[in-house]
Amino acid sequence: MDSLFPRTRTEVAPGAMHVPDWLSIERQRELVIACREWAAGPAPMRHTRMPGGKEMSVQTVCLGWHWTPYRYTRTAVDQDDAPVEPFPDWLAELGRSAVADAYDDPAAGAAYAPDAALINFYDEHAKMGMHQDKDERSDAPVVSLSIGDTCTFRFGNPESRNQPYTDIELRSGDLFVFGGPSRFAYHGVVRGTQPGTADPATGMTTGRLNLTLRETGL
Repeated sequence: MDSLFPRTRTEVAPGAMHVPDWLSIERQRELVIACREWAAGPAPMRHTRMPGGKEMSVQTVCLGWHWTPYRYTRTAVDQDDAPVEPFPDWLAELGRSAVADAYDDPAAGAAYAPDAALINFYDEHAKMGMHQDKDERSDAPVVSLSIGDTCTFRFGNPESRNQPYTDIELRSGDLFVFGGPSRFAYHGVVRGTQPGTADPATGMTTGRLNLTLRETGL
């Protein structure tokens, strides 16, 4: 989708950087192909069930470590202890490039060592409530990559789910990195994706893939 005005690299909050159009169409397509392979298993993409029994509207597959609320495990404990797909070296290298580019700091990129990824699929009805990524034992940045339909991403503050927060339109190919003072800020996807905004050249005809890379510290 073309913009009437240029979209520029923006510091949304201290340590939280939005870099539009960071992924090329070719790289997006490569990631879509990889995500489809990971989603097939051996611990396939699923709706994560919260402790109270409610299923999340997004579907998730994990790499490196398996996430269930609110812990990481080496096997998929909610899927008959199926093995978790390894976290590939090339994805870690992509994460290092993302941090270096977002912060304009090659040293920060070189020091980044992600060992887990949560890959979420959003259809037009899926949302994500305001939450903190605090199940990791590390305060290293979280790298978020978007592919497919556009969504509205709400980025808040570390203190509560309430204001102040900023709503950001994340489009296919966008990079969002949050670390430093914003590492534990509340954030979420406040409404479903915008159908028809995905570029078919990426391999996504509908829905949104969100790859989040993390250092677990485990």
